[in-house]
Amino acid sequence: MTALCGWLILLLGAAALLLPEVGASSGALVVGILLLLAGIVEVIAATGRRAARIPATLAGVATLVAGAMFLARDETRFLPNLTVVTFWLVMRVAALTLATLRAGASAVRRWTGIAAATDLALAAILLVGLPIASIIVALFGTTSDLVASFSWILAASFLATGMMLLQIAACEREGAN
Repeated sequence: MTALCGWLILLLGAAALLLPEVGASSGALVVGILLLLAGIVEVIAATGRRAARIPATLAGVATLVAGAMFLARDETRFLPNLTVVTFWLVMRVAALTLATLRAGASAVRRWTGIAAATDLALAAILLVGLPIASIIVALFGTTSDLVASFSWILAASFLATGMMLLQIAACEREGAN
């Protein structure tokens, strides 16, 4: 189940890379759906964890909440999108750091740490204000600010999470044999 969840998260990461092709009016909807789906998959994967089940579940819940915030907002927007995504990343960093500390000396610790470090770097990039959108504009041309700002952020976080879940699945198989 963990491996399947890892592959599903990687597919969501690939879908996030296609966000620049989405119209500006539906960008928040698509980001919300991607986050919501990723959160559900993460929570499902966390239920099978032997070690660090609670922090892994909290990381998934943080993703679910961020997705719900994107989906629940209307055009007046309660919080700027940057705030929601940065808060989501910071919450995941806290949960994944705790999971890393509880993972012992296994390879799971390394990949959980990589996922936490990836989300920390992405949050720092957003906080510093480096123009992630410039990468998107160079690759896809002019797009909406929402889509341009978050497609690579989501894709990178989902990539790290998917790879982490695949490593956890490999460790679980090795432990079962």
